[in-house]
Amino acid sequence: MTSTDTHCPYCALQCGMRLRPVRPDRPGGPAVEVGERPEFPVNRGALCGKGRSAAAVLGRSVRLTEPLVRDVRTGTLRPAAWDEALDRAARGLAEAGERYGRDAVGVFGGGGLTNEKAYLLGKFARVALRTPHIDYNGRFCMSSAAAGQRAAFGLDRGLPFPLEDVARTGCLLLAGSNLADTMPPALRYLRAQQEAGGRLIVVDPRRTRTAEGADLHLRPAPGTDLALALALLHLVIVEGRVDEAFVAARTTGYAHARAAAMAHWPERAERITGVPVSAMRQAVAMFCDAPSGMVLTARGSEQHSKGTDTVGAWINLCLATGRAGRPLSGYGCLTGQGNGQGGREHGQKADQLPGYRSLTDPGARAHVAGVWGVDPDSLPGPGRSAYELLDSLGTDGGVRALLLMGSNPVVSAPHASHVTERLGALDHLVVCDVVRSETAELADVVLPTAQWAEEDGTMTNLEGRVILRQAAVAPPPGVRTDLAVLHALAAQLGRDTGFPAAAGEVFDELRAASAGGQADYAGISYDRIRAEDGVFWPCPDPEHPGTPRLFLDRFATADGRARFADVSHRPAAEEPDARYPLRLTTGRVLAQYQSGAQTRRTPELRRAAPGPFVELHPRLAARLGIADGDPVVVTSRRGRVVAPAVVTGAIRPDTVFMPFHWAGPGRANTLTNPALDPVSRMPEFKVCAVRVEKAA
Repeated sequence: MTSTDTHCPYCALQCGMRLRPVRPDRPGGPAVEVGERPEFPVNRGALCGKGRSAAAVLGRSVRLTEPLVRDVRTGTLRPAAWDEALDRAARGLAEAGERYGRDAVGVFGGGGLTNEKAYLLGKFARVALRTPHIDYNGRFCMSSAAAGQRAAFGLDRGLPFPLEDVARTGCLLLAGSNLADTMPPALRYLRAQQEAGGRLIVVDPRRTRTAEGADLHLRPAPGTDLALALALLHLVIVEGRVDEAFVAARTTGYAHARAAAMAHWPERAERITGVPVSAMRQAVAMFCDAPSGMVLTARGSEQHSKGTDTVGAWINLCLATGRAGRPLSGYGCLTGQGNGQGGREHGQKADQLPGYRSLTDPGARAHVAGVWGVDPDSLPGPGRSAYELLDSLGTDGGVRALLLMGSNPVVSAPHASHVTERLGALDHLVVCDVVRSETAELADVVLPTAQWAEEDGTMTNLEGRVILRQAAVAPPPGVRTDLAVLHALAAQLGRDTGFPAAAGEVFDELRAASAGGQADYAGISYDRIRAEDGVFWPCPDPEHPGTPRLFLDRFATADGRARFADVSHRPAAEEPDARYPLRLTTGRVLAQYQSGAQTRRTPELRRAAPGPFVELHPRLAARLGIADGDPVVVTSRRGRVVAPAVVTGAIRPDTVFMPFHWAGPGRANTLTNPALDPVSRMPEFKVCAVRVEKAA
């Protein structure tokens, strides 16, 4: 029996794994089992529970294996043949465009789609549907970090260096990441860094498993990371630790950043954040005394209505201390979704064309239109961002028909009750998915699609390493790939060419479309990825070695200098008050992933994390008369949820925590605030005002 080298279907580490065919032990079970692939450099064979159990969702018993359509008589979903389902899907999209105009048709994608799917989905929106309205759930993941990096460095790649450099840096400041639960195989890099004498600082309001391993744990209140970063820069300045030579030679804008930092003295920041001044001084000493240093952020720092400014403040700390554009130093973002990086590079983001090109750049439009064989003037302009797109559904002047692929916003979107209502108000909803998700339940047409182990395609991990998923088994009868679905829908809409169903053919077109752009894949091929265990972009030609490390000679700005951000702290969009006196923050748990659409269907993971919960500090629990395990009601201005209490000293007394993987009464995103960052359009998932009561 032949094994197949591929990659995990979950997070942005994209751990290497080896799939081996097996005889199913029960009808409908998976035809492969997951094995280690120790030679892949990112994880060296290590897999978390999600990766080890990933084959479970390949079984027929847990997935969609035939199209579904909404029966006009009963209002329920019923099985249908592919011809009927595709005709219904395409007709609904076309009729909405004819009735309301092309802007009334929208597309919503996902950060787990391969580069080929993200590319073809963007082309489908702009060429087949001629709509500006396409965005994806990666807007909820990486957008603030992307905006901050583009402003500072002129380029956004999650990590501008490979993970192996993290293990060798002198001091690592990790802000808003519980790596132990979100990317367990990456812990090897933190352990190696400390074993080599490096220091680890973790910034998180919770004492997570990651924070427990840190040399220093800073616990700011949710929504105050910006004030903390500014105060650390203030201390760098007053203690004479600025790398003046680096600032003069390789940056611009320092004077404004310095003035902003000087207005955030440590005692002021302590009142805002709750972090003692002594701990701030200790952090600055650790960071500046080390020979090299990195700041890595994740959603805890970024998912705020000021997330872009917060990223800018952390980058300022790196620039002022000369910890950027040098070996073993720099700012990076720990991408969350499996293809959160590549998913935004090639055209499913509202304002971007393939190669990370701007949709408003005439040269970029001309290049991509040339590859697509269309008039540049026929390409629509930028559309609505993800939440704004969802908020417009079914409204006058909004999107009336939506194609949704690889996302489950009923669970994952902020103010999820409102988003559910908006999805229900659509004239027509088409959902392409592997499982019958909560969002699929609202659809007029559901198209069952193939999974990671059943199709070829590339992903781009958090390092900017382009890797190859390879098909190990055929999808079940009745299931088609997403590329085949787009090919068929385009044909139904009168586009018989330009939408190939073969992944290799799509990737070759993507290479041409990205050529000359910032995310240049022109020199990358499937054969080369196989031979080299992935290729780092930019890679403009087949002879180019790829670029594992960016910015060592110059930054990607017009003058080659990095830009300091001129930012100041401001409150969260919603602060605690007498009616809602506590802060809610949300996040992930080890055994579940994103909206849980797949992991909740995996028995091993469901046993490990069966449902939602609310973390409360013992002092808060005692004051409210709540014991561990009691059902509690959490209420925000947007709704209420019920889940059992977990009483723990790991959370701040003024804060409660909920994981966001579940639907139903314990859906955390019923509560969250859709207030948007003015630059990135990131919703404020990580803090809102709530009250907590013991359930009757």
